[in-house]
Amino acid sequence: MKKTPFTDLHIALGAKMHEFAGYNMPIEYTGIIDEHLTVVNAVGVFDVSHMGEFWVKGPKALEFLQRVTSNDASKLQPGKAHYSCFVNENGGIVDDFIVYHFEPEKYLLVVNAANIEKDWEWCLQHNVMGADLENASAHMAQLAVQGPKALEALQGLTGEELSSIPYYSFVTGTFAGVENVIISNTGYTGAGGFELYFYPEQGLKIWDALFKAGQPFGIKPIGLGARDTLRLEMGFCLYGNDLDDTTTPLQAGLGWIMKFADNKPFVGRELLEKEKAEGVSRKLSCFELTDRGIPRHGYEIVNAAGETIGNVTSGTISPVLKIGIGMGYLKPEYAKTDSEIFIMVRNKKLKARVIKPPFRK
Repeated sequence: MKKTPFTDLHIALGAKMHEFAGYNMPIEYTGIIDEHLTVVNAVGVFDVSHMGEFWVKGPKALEFLQRVTSNDASKLQPGKAHYSCFVNENGGIVDDFIVYHFEPEKYLLVVNAANIEKDWEWCLQHNVMGADLENASAHMAQLAVQGPKALEALQGLTGEELSSIPYYSFVTGTFAGVENVIISNTGYTGAGGFELYFYPEQGLKIWDALFKAGQPFGIKPIGLGARDTLRLEMGFCLYGNDLDDTTTPLQAGLGWIMKFADNKPFVGRELLEKEKAEGVSRKLSCFELTDRGIPRHGYEIVNAAGETIGNVTSGTISPVLKIGIGMGYLKPEYAKTDSEIFIMVRNKKLKARVIKPPFRK
């Protein structure tokens, strides 16, 4: 298995380790619920150095992004980031990711760890215009510092005014004495905070400084288990569960990152325009159980008559709400807010209702 700059540290701290996307990653330290609540109430640090990073540069950079990504990169100003995806010829999602705009001819794509090779091949295949592409995944590390006390914990480590960095914006500056750190007001938890990008060899210096500065704020290392429950409480999609090569952005409720402007002929556009006009055959929806139980990925969703109307893509017990919550694809007529549905758990129909995300208000 591959290692991040922090793998040995995770093991020394007693983390429960497991393979994820080819990396030996920490799943939990003190327990998923404790770590989840630490992020909701204080501040936690996630090692997300397994994520992929692709530079897109040169005079053809914007043309490339307009062709291969769904969102409109021409509207993205330097210092700003947005959420986007690659769409295949069948309208399915190749991957979802964040695009960062650094300079007029310089962008960074941050892609999912499990899709790095697939995404890179996709980019190379569609780079017919000759943009300058660089797969920098092995040369960048990342920590996500998340929670309501993240800003206070971080501010003493940088001269950048963190409170002046809007959501989905970023700066490049000195952090913990390390130059050229990307400080981004983004995250996958819904609890606020920042993501830090830096060279791997600077990782341990930044980690040590973070935990020293964060000690008064109750900072803790957080594993991928809590990362999953946190994103689910916000209704955020996870690639491989809620999104894949067969699910379209419109089915997943991501129509807001689809731009059908005349000057944006992105891959998969024609099929998606047709789906938008005709309506989707299924819709990704959030639900909470009113009966006791835990929904799991792959569980069947039925109506009152026991007829199959969908399937669960993500599910857990909410550490904050203490009830079963989940997401799943439903027939559109059952996807309306407050619709009654049933989750099949061990051959029992457990009652649930469709809600509008997030679960954690």
